Amino acid sequence: MAEQRREPGRVPAIILAVLVHVAFIAVLVFGVDWQTREPAPVIAELWNSLPGAAQPAPPQPKPEPAPEPKPEPEPPKPEPKPEPKPEPKVAQADIALKTKEEAKRKEEEKKKELEKKKKQIEEDERRQALEAMKRDQKTLLDLRDAKAKADAKDKEDAGQAAAASNRLVNDFRGRIVAKIKPLIVSQPCAPLNNPEVEFEVRLMPTGMLLADPRLKKSSGSAQCDQAIERAILRAQPLPLPPEPALFSEFRELNLKFRPND
Repeated sequence: MAEQRREPGRVPAIILAVLVHVAFIAVLVFGVDWQTREPAPVIAELWNSLPGAAQPAPPQPKPEPAPEPKPEPEPPKPEPKPEPKPEPKVAQADIALKTKEEAKRKEEEKKKELEKKKKQIEEDERRQALEAMKRDQKTLLDLRDAKAKADAKDKEDAGQAAAASNRLVNDFRGRIVAKIKPLIVSQPCAPLNNPEVEFEVRLMPTGMLLADPRLKKSSGSAQCDQAIERAILRAQPLPLPPEPALFSEFRELNLKFRPND
């Protein structure tokens, strides 16, 4: 076969074409990193030589780099809670003012309640004191009435006792005179016009005379007076009441006699 003629500048053109294709392939390979999905493959037809030219040895294809693993998506971070918005200063001032007014109102209500309770307690104390005073007055009146009744009863009892004592004293005086009179010798007194003779005698608790009878009123005749005195002495012991308390009524006695009756 006849030797083909080499055209000048063909080899540099081929090398330049190969470099352009290699650069294009590198761009395609490294562009995968930033694409979201793989692009459709690009098929390029390379011509090592022009038709009819001598074919140089084809260059060894570079191994394609393995695709880097896609990073796993990070779990979503929790959304931060929204910070509370600071209340406006005007609202805080209003709240503070309302709180202060509410506290003041409650304090005034508490004072009113305490004042009401105090007045109620004072009213109860006045009412109780008035009731106690009324009870004391009633008790005092009842005591006065009871004392008056007791005094009246005592006076009545004393009067009755005095009357009973007087009756007893008069009764025993009558007994004393009745014991003496039968012992009087009436002959010396007979000529006289119904004379009244009075003797004072002093007695002991035994009924005996403490001293001789003392003439207080004469009949006008010594013989008549002496006859009555002798009768008093012979009548000893004279009768006395059994109650010792009544002896004071008989310690000194005035005895009256009418010998002619």
